[in-house]
Amino acid sequence: MAEQQYELEQQKDEQNSPETKFHENNGEIASDNIINEAYKFPSIKFDISPYKTHHFSKQFRSSSYHNNFLKSVKWSPDGSSFLTSSDDNTLRLFYLPDSESNNAIESYSSDPNEDSYTANLVINEGESVYDCCWYPYMSTSDLTSCVFATTTRDHPIHLWDSTTGELRCTYRAYDAMDEITAAYSIAFNPTANKIFAGYNKTLRVFDVHRPGRDFRQHSTLQKSKDGQSGIISAIAFSPAHSGMFATGSYDQTTAIYREDNLELLYVLHGQEGGITHVQFSKDGNYLYTGARKDPYIMCWDVRNTVEVVYKLYRSTEQTNQRISFDIEPCGRHLGTGGQDGLVHIYDLQTGQWTSSFPAASDTVNGFSLHPYLPMAVTSSGHRRFRLPVDADDEEDAHTLSDYENCASVWSFSYDMAEENDCEKPDLDFMDEKS
Repeated sequence: MAEQQYELEQQKDEQNSPETKFHENNGEIASDNIINEAYKFPSIKFDISPYKTHHFSKQFRSSSYHNNFLKSVKWSPDGSSFLTSSDDNTLRLFYLPDSESNNAIESYSSDPNEDSYTANLVINEGESVYDCCWYPYMSTSDLTSCVFATTTRDHPIHLWDSTTGELRCTYRAYDAMDEITAAYSIAFNPTANKIFAGYNKTLRVFDVHRPGRDFRQHSTLQKSKDGQSGIISAIAFSPAHSGMFATGSYDQTTAIYREDNLELLYVLHGQEGGITHVQFSKDGNYLYTGARKDPYIMCWDVRNTVEVVYKLYRSTEQTNQRISFDIEPCGRHLGTGGQDGLVHIYDLQTGQWTSSFPAASDTVNGFSLHPYLPMAVTSSGHRRFRLPVDADDEEDAHTLSDYENCASVWSFSYDMAEENDCEKPDLDFMDEKS
């Protein structure tokens, strides 16, 4: 497929709010607030179990690929849709039935034994999908912004159009043998004009407006042997626009860098396995890290990294899977899946467990909270190794229940009457205890 030059409008003023995107409108530059400043987020009642509104499992089953399973799920920044990634090298995009986008749901099923509806968009990658991420200012009101990036084994970074499924452009990195090398993790920076990609002991930075093989390269391992020596498996930027970003590595460390010059600020040690997910708190003062074969999400104060603030338990001590977690828009609660099929909710102000609810009958590997509604989406599944069976029993051996290898949309109870100013979690109580 021929590459198409993809140009997103430059940010005209760095002092503008990150929640404001710019687009071309009749030759003039206009701004739309994705989230109105006066908007009050609903106060979600996490102590009440949510109810399932949509369920999907049948379309993830394939007669030609019996061992398929979901790997991740992510809401789009405007909340109109969510994107799933599965082991059959396929990405599927689902729009909400009440979404205001132009992608209407053709058929909707209320039968609990059937999928609620089929995916609006299906994209087949050539190899296993390592990571994917949305363009931060994606909005269906501006089709040029409706893109997401993916990285797959032995392939360059792809930028896909989420409305047509067309490949917009690619970002290619080459090794010392001048062969394409694949990124293991990717993320847009807060201004969305750069793509940061993680490789083995290396970070590469691509200019969004210049597809191709132009990039800036930085080694994560210094000559003094300080830094990260393994594969950079996760990247996250501070939402507070502090100019910092975090990288997780399979060498069990998390590093904090400056975005402008890629200066290494410090390295965090403490996880028992390779890092699979990193995420900042909404105020940017705290960093949460999770690892494979490690039962704890660790909370770090980026202003004082001497010790861990607290640990949040989840059932991940026996799996190498990437188990993602997410923080609600108000920044007060964190939700995470695990091998026990449950989603656990924690209060980030106290570090205490709040509630849990069963989301699937197998590993819940993806959990994503809606950017502004009291909703969440989960994905589940894991690799299954089956023993040889007789031909007569082969069909039964590959049969999964509707609550395995599935994606589900959940709605939470909430209270709009209760004022919610989305105050950021205050963990200074830990200082009082010390």
